[in-house]
This record gives sequence, C-alpha cells and structure tokens, in this order.
Amino acid sequence: MPRWSHWSLRRSLLAVLVPGLLAVTGLDIAVSWRNTLAAANAAFDRSLLGAIKAMDANISTASGGLSVELPYRMLEFFELTASGQVFYRVASGDNLVEIGNDGLPPPPQPLVDGQPQFHDGSYFGTPIRVGSYARELDRALSQGSQSKRVMIQVAETLESRQDFTRRLVLETVARDFLFLLAALGLVVLVVQFALRPLQRLQSEVAARRVDDLTPVSAEDVPADVRPLVDALNQHASRYRDALEAQRRFVDDASHQLRTPLTTLATQVGFALREQDGSKRGQALLAIKQQVDDAIRQTNQMLALARADAAALRLAPLDLHALAERVTRSLWPLARSRAIDLGFEPLPGPPSRVNANEAQIAEALSNLVHNALVHVPAGGHVTVQAGCEGSAAVLRVVDDGPGMSAADRARAGERFMRVVRVQRPAEPSALLTNSTSPAASQGSGLGLAITKAIVQRHGGTLELADANGHASQPGLVATLRWPARAPA
Repeated sequence: MPRWSHWSLRRSLLAVLVPGLLAVTGLDIAVSWRNTLAAANAAFDRSLLGAIKAMDANISTASGGLSVELPYRMLEFFELTASGQVFYRVASGDNLVEIGNDGLPPPPQPLVDGQPQFHDGSYFGTPIRVGSYARELDRALSQGSQSKRVMIQVAETLESRQDFTRRLVLETVARDFLFLLAALGLVVLVVQFALRPLQRLQSEVAARRVDDLTPVSAEDVPADVRPLVDALNQHASRYRDALEAQRRFVDDASHQLRTPLTTLATQVGFALREQDGSKRGQALLAIKQQVDDAIRQTNQMLALARADAAALRLAPLDLHALAERVTRSLWPLARSRAIDLGFEPLPGPPSRVNANEAQIAEALSNLVHNALVHVPAGGHVTVQAGCEGSAAVLRVVDDGPGMSAADRARAGERFMRVVRVQRPAEPSALLTNSTSPAASQGSGLGLAITKAIVQRHGGTLELADANGHASQPGLVATLRWPARAPA
C-alpha cells in the first residue's frame, strides 16, 4: 500500500479516483461487448427465423410425400443482406426424407416443436450460423417415411454478421473511451477546484509573521474543512496562552526577584562595612532571612509555572492519606509557632478519586503553610479531606482574623497582597503578604498556585468566614473538584 503521509492530497484523491474510473470503464466495456454481440446475433437470428417461416409456409404433404416450393426471391434477398452464402434443409423427423443441403450440423439440443433454436457450426469447413425449427405435420408421411414431424434448417455464412458486430462493438468501445476521457478531465477539474480553498488557506498561513497567532478565518473554507480550521485555531490559542504564561512568568520573576536581590546586596555591603561583631551578626541573620524568603519565592514561582504548563496526569488518589501526609510534614512548623495542627476526615464514602497527586499535595501544602504562617500563636488549624456528594473536597479551617469579602473575591490573583481584617484576635490567617506594616512576609503566590492547580482539575478555590459569620474569627479555604471514579 502507498504511504499516504508522503503524498499530497491531490495525488491521493487522483490515485483513488482514476483507477476506480478505469475499473468501472473496463467493466462497462466488457458488459457492452457482451450485450452488443447478443444484440447483433438476435437481429440476424430474426432474419434466419423469417426465412424458416417462409419455407415452412410452402411445405406440402398432399401427395403423401414431403415437398417444398422454395421462395427463391426471398432466398436471393436473404443472400444479399447476408453478404454470403445461404443454405437450407427440410427433412422428416426420422431424416429418411430430406430436401436441400445435406450435412448441415444438427442442433446441439433436442428441438421442441414450435421453438426455434440457433447455434454456430461448420459446413464443409465454412463457419455458419444455423437456425433450426420443428413442428408436427397435419398427417403422417406415406412415401419414404412414416414420420409425422418435419424439421427445417436455414444457415448463413458469418461475413456480414461479423462485420456488423465488429463495427457495432468498435463504436461502443469508442463511445466508452470518450466518456472515460471526459470523466477523467472532470475529476481533475473537480479535485483542483475542491482543493483551491485549502491552497488559499495554506498561502494565508504561510504568509503570516512568526508572532501572528490570530484565529484563521473560516468564512471561505468548505464545511468539511472547518473542523480542521477550528482545531488549528484552538491549537494556536493554546500556544498563545502558553506564550503569554511564559511572558508573564518572566515579567513576574524579574519584578519579584529584583527587589530582594537589591536588598540582599545592600545588606551584604552593610555587613562588610560593619566593625561591631554584634551588629554584623544581626546583619547576617537578616541576610539569611532574605535568602530564605528569596528561595521560597523562587520555588513558588516555579511551582506556579509547573501548575500552568505541566501535563495533567491523573491517577487514583486517596485524599485521606494525602491530607494526613501533608499535615504530618508541617507539624515541625506548627510546633515552632505553637499552633495546634490536626487532621480529620470528612464523613461520607471512601475518598479515592482521580487526580494528580503531586499537584494536589502542592495546593494543600500552600493552604496549610499560609495558615501556619499567619495564625497567631496558640491558634488552631484543621485539615479536612473527603467527598461531599459528587465532589472531592480538601479543606483548611483556622481561627485567625480572616479576610474581607472584597479581598476574598480577589484571592488567587498573582502577587496580590491584601489588607488583613483587623479583629481583636490576631493577624489574619491564610493570607499572603499584606500592605499593613504588621503583615507577615509572603510573595502573594501561595493562593495563586493553589487556585491554578484546582482549576486544572476542573474545580474551584472557595474562601469563606469560619461558621459563615463575619463576626466569628477564622477563615475556611476549600478545594472542590469533580470526584471522578478511579480507573
């Protein structure tokens, strides 16, 4: 079989249509040849039958024997139309009495009275066409034979029949050949016309600039090709989004890392100039803190880039086991800040779902880490996991001051720093950096990473006041996505 991937569409269509037309035309010629032969034989056989009927009408048995008054004018006319020789034979059923040309070949099948039979034969080496006919006599013969049956045969040579058949067949073949040429020309024109929109589409796409990712117009494209154009536009849209995410990541990285690096350079210079050992130690501690913040911010930006671009590979995941593992991994941070960190499964069916384990763990870890960083000492953070209805749920509940409704609506925007709600309790929980002087350090990326991950799973990030009352301290962050059954 040909490798279609190496062929153009035009060559592929012609490679299918042209052999198909040739095969159909060949079959038509074979059928036409057979039908033409049958029609020519039928026409000439009718002439033979006419001669047989004329002879039959002139048969007489009045004398007790078999006599025939030959229709000479008819036979002469028949010889002229046949352009050859004509032979005849009239015989009794038992062949004891016969008139005419002796030795004409008998019919291959027994004759049925009243039904003529035609067949090819040879008479003294000359090919002939023979018509045979038999019928019952009014009375039996009494002279030379006792048969009550007569058989009549008329034969002609094949020159005229063959010339006529050859001419008719050649005309039929010539007609079919002309039809074939016309069909091939029409096929080529139709293929060329049908592929013209694709050629225009190819020219339009090839003429575009490298950075031109605008959708391709499908107005002048046939309906069968529009799904291809739509798929190309969707692919270009995804590629444009990927380029935009890459550009945004580069801009964000340059913007967010420039200030920490500048501050770090200033702190290093101060430490080098400082002669007092205690002040130098304080400067080194500040440098370490700045380096730690820069490392975490860089890791978060890389995690955000992976959440935007990495392939989403789903696998069966036990939410209870995942939440418990993430909670255990953050116990050291909780103990250092004197915070009660715990895990409790949600009531309901088993919590095995299809999800990407690494990304879901990253999202939950960000929520818990933010809560531990921002909940005041002596506070409580609880991690919950399970299924609610047809949704998989991971939830982090704390008793910090919470967030305002306006800030919750904007939560998840990249590098957004919200102002914490001032409540009698302590600074807020689950927040990234605030513009308040009392805000804890952060990059504004934790909730953005979490939101990006859950959206890739087809879910949402929900933020609400604890217990549903703004007067109550605390915040509830919920990750919710469709709980597909494990494979």
